[in-house]
This record gives sequence, structure tokens and C-alpha cells, in this order.
Amino acid sequence: MKAASWERTTLGKALPIRYGKARTEKAGVVREETPVYGSSGVIDKFNRALTSGPTLIIGRKGTVGATHYSAEPCWPIDTVYFAEASEDKDLRFFKYLLDHLQLGRMDRSTAVPGLSRDDYNAKEIAIPDIDEQQNVVAEIEKQFTRLDAGVASLKRVLTALQRYRTSLLKAACEGRLVSTEAELARKENRSYETGEQLLQRILKERRQSWNGKVKYKQPALPNVADLPALPEGWAWASVDQLLLKVTDGDHQPPPQTDSGVPFLVIRNVRSSELDFSDTRFVSRQYADGVEPFRKPAKGDILYTLVGSYGMALRVTTNREFCIQRHIGVLRPHKLSPADYLSHILNSSFVFQRAKKVATGTAQLTVSLAGLRRIPIPLPPFTEQARIVAEVERRLSGIEKLEVIVNADLQRSSRLRQSVLTRAFSPT
Repeated sequence: MKAASWERTTLGKALPIRYGKARTEKAGVVREETPVYGSSGVIDKFNRALTSGPTLIIGRKGTVGATHYSAEPCWPIDTVYFAEASEDKDLRFFKYLLDHLQLGRMDRSTAVPGLSRDDYNAKEIAIPDIDEQQNVVAEIEKQFTRLDAGVASLKRVLTALQRYRTSLLKAACEGRLVSTEAELARKENRSYETGEQLLQRILKERRQSWNGKVKYKQPALPNVADLPALPEGWAWASVDQLLLKVTDGDHQPPPQTDSGVPFLVIRNVRSSELDFSDTRFVSRQYADGVEPFRKPAKGDILYTLVGSYGMALRVTTNREFCIQRHIGVLRPHKLSPADYLSHILNSSFVFQRAKKVATGTAQLTVSLAGLRRIPIPLPPFTEQARIVAEVERRLSGIEKLEVIVNADLQRSSRLRQSVLTRAFSPT
């Protein structure tokens, strides 16, 4: 795509950049509803504009090297650089050129990410005249339009899969996923243990096996206000009734180390399995000092309590790790339906109950007391096994499709970069 007539120069000469400014009434011109740009894009509106027309914004701090094109006057803040249009420059061309150069790789800071203007100015490039710039832009945007259509379709598939996941767990909560034990017992002319009988068996076993130093404390009852009717043979139970322990991670902020025992935070439990690929670490001395009931073990259920609250994950590894206080540790009783619970805690039904008890202004937080009283629809034990098997069968299919779609999304990202490489590299 690149022609031999392109001129060799530097970014500093071809597209001089200026520092953005913190918003002030003393600069720019009066203009209502002016977009304000930070390194991540539009962040607000302002009543003045710092630029007079189309503007290219380049992330200086934070999202280093990110580019944003504004077709109208705007206000770039002090975390960005900016350049304005001129007769011999098509800013869209330079946006695509900078995206191709991936300026974020020029970050040499050690603390806060940053892009040096000296590094920017010295970067060697080749550019054509304005007519060829516009031709390059037209061809890139033609290719990107096709890619964008494909990406939009893939994202719709992901949305549909998430909706299906939600409806699947909703059906599991409502007894609509498999035949109920009551229905099967009638057909087979037999008796069965109901959810209420199972709950009483769990509570009785808990009382009888209690050997603590203090008096046995009855678990919290479920908050049953405004609950829907349950299928025949089901019962309401609280999270507290179905678990031996409901607690959270250690409350003392740990000093981090370069290696040692993994220390997981909320982002490490936000997928279908624990993510140890990007973890913090704590010392062996710290890990040994954490109270045993605050250290997750295989079979426990982790539940996010802060910010992105309401996500549950069953621990399936024997690997030792510690967690932050923003993650709950739910330890099932030996008679508790742990597999069933780990799915139901991810349902929209439980999320809505968690939402009702969440408090806070900066970050919503589900307290342990509120979590303990969240109601759980409890089917007969044998029905739970069928529900779990069906949920996991269908979730397996969903996850396989998600892997394929996400791989295609990554491929589309590589294709975008390939289009830019062809546009700005010698032929």
C-alpha cells in the first residue's frame, strides 16, 4: 500500500504535539457540551474547548500511547498530548500510524506509566502527501468496517451465551431444569427425602458434632420476605445453615514479596477456575500466621464480596494460597450440597438478594452477616445431583463456544494490526 514517494521524517516534525491542560475557565473558548478527553477516551463534558477543530489525543499517563480522534473541538486534560488538524495533515492517518507504532511500548517509566515527548519526537517515520494520506485512510477504514462487523457479531454471540448461562442457572433455581424428585417418586410409587428433611438432617448433624469451646450458636435463618413459591419437595435454607463456616480473608494488609505463597485478589477468581497466572505473593511467615479458617482449602467455595461482588468459585486444587479480605470463604458441611451451592450462588436469583444487602458508597460490599441470611432454594439431595450434572453438561458447551469466540476476537485484533502493518510498511 505504501508508495516510494513517502518522505522520511520524525514524528516530532510531522505531527508536533502539545500537553493537555487541567480544566479551567481561563483557557480555551466558550463552548457548551465539549467532550473532555483523558488517556482512556472521553471522560466528561465541559463548557469550554481547548482546541479549535478536529483533534488527535495521545495518552501520556495511564493508558500510554492510546489514541483518540475527535472530529470536533474538545478539551484534552493534562494526562494526554494532543495535535490539531492542518491543511497538509489528515489526523485520521496519523491516528492509524500511531496505532501501528504502538507507542505504549515506548514507556520507560518505573512507577507510573508514561510516554516521553522526547521519545515521541525522535521516532522515525515515513509519510506521504495529504492526498495519499486520505487514500490510505479510506483503504484502512474499508478493511476495518468489515472487521468491525465481524467483531460486533462475535460480541453478540458472547452476549447470547451469557444470557443463556443466566437463564440456565435461573431454571436450576426454579426446578425447571430436570424432573423433580417429587414427580419421579410419584411415577415410581416410592418415598423420598425432601429438601426440608435434608436441611433438618444437616442441622442435626451440625449440632451433634459441635465440639467448640463456646456454646453452639444456631445458624442464621434465611430472609424469606417476598420469596417465590418453590417446587414440591423443596425448602428454603440460608447460606449459613448449609455451611460450616462463612468468613473472609485475613484483615491485615500483607507485605508483598517477589515469590512465596500466592495471594489471590478478586480478579483471580473471576473466571471458571482460579487464575494463578498473574498473582501477588506473600511470605511463608505471613501465610503460616493466617488463621486456618481464613485460608481456603480444596472443596471450599470462594465468593467475591466487594465491587464485582456475587461471583462464586469452587476450589478444586490442593495448592496453598491466601486471599484478600474482599473474598469470602464458604466451607461446606459434609452433608451440604457443595456442587449445587457453587452453581446456585452464581445465579441471578442469589445475585439479586446479594444486591439487596450490599452497602457502601465508593464500593458496594456484601457483608458476611448479609451473606449468611441469603436464602437458597434447596431441592432433595438426589435431585441436586441431577441438576448439577445437567448444569455442568450445558456449561461445558457454553465454555467451549466462548473459547472459540474469544479466539476469533483475538484473531480479529491481530488482523487489525496486520492491516496497519500493510499500510505503513514497505511493499
